[in-house]
This record gives sequence, C-alpha cells and structure tokens, in this order.
Amino acid sequence: MVTKLNSAELEAGGRWDLKPKAYQEMKSSLHRNLLSRIDLEKLNYLDDNHARYQIQSVIQDLVSHSNTPLSAVERERLSREVLDEVFGLGPLEPLLQDPTISDILVNTYSNVYVERGGVLEATNVVFKDNVHLMHIIDKIVSAVGRRVDESAPMVDARLPDGSRVNVIIPPLAVDGPILSIRRFGTTPLEIEDLLANHTLTPQMKVLLEGAVKARLNVVISGGTGSGKTTLLNVISRFISENERIVTVEDSAELQLKQKHVVRLECRPPNVEGRGAIHQRELVINCLRMRPDRIIVGEVRGEEALDMLQAMNTGHDGSLTTVHANSPRDAISRMETMALMANLNLPEKAVRQQIASAVDIIIQVSRLSDGSRRLTHLTEITGMDMDVVSMQEIFVFEKRGIGINGRVLGRFYSTGVMPRFVDKIRASGFSIPSNLFDMSVEV
Repeated sequence: MVTKLNSAELEAGGRWDLKPKAYQEMKSSLHRNLLSRIDLEKLNYLDDNHARYQIQSVIQDLVSHSNTPLSAVERERLSREVLDEVFGLGPLEPLLQDPTISDILVNTYSNVYVERGGVLEATNVVFKDNVHLMHIIDKIVSAVGRRVDESAPMVDARLPDGSRVNVIIPPLAVDGPILSIRRFGTTPLEIEDLLANHTLTPQMKVLLEGAVKARLNVVISGGTGSGKTTLLNVISRFISENERIVTVEDSAELQLKQKHVVRLECRPPNVEGRGAIHQRELVINCLRMRPDRIIVGEVRGEEALDMLQAMNTGHDGSLTTVHANSPRDAISRMETMALMANLNLPEKAVRQQIASAVDIIIQVSRLSDGSRRLTHLTEITGMDMDVVSMQEIFVFEKRGIGINGRVLGRFYSTGVMPRFVDKIRASGFSIPSNLFDMSVEV
C-alpha cells in the first residue's frame, strides 16, 4: 500500500509560490554563488560546527540579496537546503534525520519513496535532475572508498551511521540512477525492544542467551528486510566482553558494542578489474587472527564451506545469517553455497559438515503488516540416512488478520526439550524445565 506524505508540505513552511523547476534552478544558482564566495581550503581547518556557522551566514546573505521575493519561512528553507547540499546529502537530509523512516528508495531524481512502520509512502522530495542525484551518490560511495560509473554500474556502500546503501545506474538501470538506503537507527535495538515489539517471547530470549553464552553455532535465516542483521546485532550482545570477536562482511553493517572487535570488509575491484578481496579470503584469513568468535554478516557464496569448517575446528560460538524462507531451505542453501567452492565434495559430506557444525537455525520473517517475527527456532540434531535432521523448539503460528490489518497469531513451544540444553547448563547458565511449555497470543 502506498500513501501520500503530508509532512513534506509542512516542512516547506506553508504555501510555496515558486514552481519546482524554478525553485531547483534558484537553489543551484545560490549553490554556485556560494562556492565562488568561500575558500574551500580554509574550511578544512575549521571544525564542523564552526564551518557550518560560517557557511550559513554567507548563504543567508546571498538569499537576502536575491531578486526573488521570499518570505522568512521560505528563506529559512532555502538556506537549510543549500547547507545540506554543502555538508550533507542534499534533499535526502530531512529523510535521514527522521528516525521513523526505515527505508529510503530513490527511483530516479523525481520519484522518492520511504517506508514507515512497514508501509511505503510517496514523498515530495525531488532532485534537480539525474546529474544532481549522481552527485549525491558519488558523495556517498566515495566516502567509503568505492566508485560507481559505467564500468562498475552497481555498488554496495554504507553511510557513517552504518545504514546500508545500494546503487545501480545506467546502462543497467533503464530510467536513471536508483538509490536504496536501508536505515539503521542511531540507537541500535536491544533485546527489550524486540520483546516489546513481539518479535520474540521471553522464553525464546532466555534460550538464545543461553545458546550464545554456551558457544553454540547459530544461523539466522530469513528474507530481505526480515530483520536478520538486527537480530544478529541483538544476540551478539550476549557475547562476553572478554572474548575477541572478528566480523567479516561484504559491506560493514554490524554494530557490536563489545570493545574487542575486529571488523573486516570486502574490497571491490579497481578500475582495471583487479584487486578484489572476497568474503572467502577474509574468512580464511580471520582464522589466523586468534578469534574467540567469528561473525559473518551474511553467507552468500563459497565462503559457506570455510565458515562450516571453522565451526567444526574449534571456532564454536560462531554466528552468521543466510537468505532462506525456512530452516530446511537454509540448510539447502548452505549446501548449495558450499558446493560452489568446487572442491568436488560429495553432497553427503557437505550435509555432514552442516549437521556437525550448526546447532540452531533461527527463522525470522516480515509479515504483511510490516511486523517482524521469529517464526521458527530449530535445533539441528544430526543426520538421518542422507538427510539433515532437525526438530522445532519454538514456532510462531499465523492465525489471521485483525480489523486494523495487524497479523494475529501465537508463539508456542512444541514441547520438545532440545539436546543442547545439557551443554547450556554445563556452561553455568540456568534453563528452567518449564521453559518449553509456552503459548503466547499476539
């Protein structure tokens, strides 16, 4: 469902007499005049707040001498937007400062959507043209040492707050540059937030805390936007401060709070198509870095085999995520990705690696109302003939849709006592026996 935002009109400060094209032209002219008035070299020696104050005074002077009659509110808006062009990401700045927005989707320069509470909303935000949009894109990707052009028309990047950025430009994008930003809040979610949002139950929280502290290997499975990385961030809080954590990511997104964290990130190829460093090489290298825990942000290729071998060779307590629709699909995907390493391993050998390495698969899903739920907490119990066997511990059952569009359902335990409970208790963490007798309506 898509609705039209009214907030952009309020941000405009009421009625705006200039047509959008004329306003964009005026803003561009003001920006050019500003650049001719300031010394960019001297700005480098000023702190950010002082530089903003100096630039804002110049902007306000230029606006006051403009030939176009403007009200005080209109002048303030124009000054703020030009300041955003100089120090920020232009038209995207008001959206980035709105904590209720989880996704920003720019479909060419004149078509911008956001997601709030799981619902897409059209905005009145526009760029001057695709050249203006490309300028903003270049500011984003160059800040993390990446590039985007016709020879490399796709790129993953991140913002300073950790938000995930994906860019695809012509000739791959037919109508113009496409920019997608997955927001990460300035304050990362905690386990209490997930409990308040009914993403999981207190019983699930106790079991997950015990599993992480007992160094069980955990795989978080789910679709795009289901909350895999968020859940990985949350359960990583249960890792002791005394452990050395090494993270491997394609584009750094994790926000771990422990002090002893080493973050590794892949490197794209250079202009000549050389020098790329892939996740598999980083996973292999991190084994030589004396890690207590290895966290792979997302397994998506042949590095799955090296991750499984690490889990089986003394690096227990590892955490990772994988794209899949169910715990069974997650096993199939890991098997397929491990076979991509081209080591001519038989399928049964790969399945034995998975059954031996992975203790728990957590399935998270994004429901039709935008809410996220931990739908399956599944234990891997071993091999049954040629099949990896598993048993459900906790399940979320969808029961219908309420009058307000909210998904109705219940969390319940299957009554099965997982085999890894003894290992959790042996680590000194208490697991009550009645934990596996639960039913909670949502």
